[in-house]
Amino acid sequence: MQSTEQRPREQVLAARAAKREHAAALGVNDLFVSTMVERFYAAIREDEMLAPIFAERVSVWPEHLDRMKSFWRSVLFNSGEFSGNPMIKHMAIPGLGADHFIRWLELFYATLHELDAKSEGTALVASRARSIADSLLTGITVRRDGLTGANAGKDLPHV
Repeated sequence: MQSTEQRPREQVLAARAAKREHAAALGVNDLFVSTMVERFYAAIREDEMLAPIFAERVSVWPEHLDRMKSFWRSVLFNSGEFSGNPMIKHMAIPGLGADHFIRWLELFYATLHELDAKSEGTALVASRARSIADSLLTGITVRRDGLTGANAGKDLPHV
């Protein structure tokens, strides 16, 4: 008989496996995440608006890319491997606003289309990216403007 402590752990592992299997069935696996992150941040480093923001904060790109791969695996597969607070990191960037998140999403969506995943896979990853952008923008705006910023992300683009 299993202890009460083992059941929740097994449930978490089963949920993670199911989430990973669902994503993999849509063409979203570890290789997809790795390729997506590499291509997306290559585009970021070339972008007129976003490159300077990243250049000021990222000095060792291989480490940042590994961290972002871990982040996206956690988001897409519920892998539990990422720890950190993206909100605090983004709140610390002066002047970060809707235009930045719109551009980030445009580059993200373009990367997804380049990868030519199954449409359901693209939709899955794109919806998570938009939710993240919305959450970060809303958090930044609420902190700066109070509750009037609660719908800050409503006009962010969808894929």
